[in-house]
Amino acid sequence: MKKTFKLNIEGKNRDRLLDAIKHDIRKYVKRQRRVPLPEGVDFWDFDCRFGASEEVAAAVHFATVLPLIDAAAKDGADSFYLELLAKEGRRTHRPRPLDAEGGGDAGTQDLEPGE
Repeated sequence: MKKTFKLNIEGKNRDRLLDAIKHDIRKYVKRQRRVPLPEGVDFWDFDCRFGASEEVAAAVHFATVLPLIDAAAKDGADSFYLELLAKEGRRTHRPRPLDAEGGGDAGTQDLEPGE
């Protein structure tokens, strides 16, 4: 989705327009997440860009898109540009925290190979 959203349209309530924009964004994300995942992919992630116009749009994290829209509306912006592009996401493993002895995980026993 690459779109410039207008926040001021003659004859429409600004707050209702803002709610409709957020609804369209959520609907697009849900639709994209329903697409079957390719082999070896864990989830759908999104590349996002947000700004006053396409030329000044900066890369942002997906979780900050709706708060940025609220901030733009609060600052009195007439419009904003939003780009959401689905991409393949793969989970990464977090390292386990070590217990006080420096061994493995605190709740597990260390097993010798072959046990």
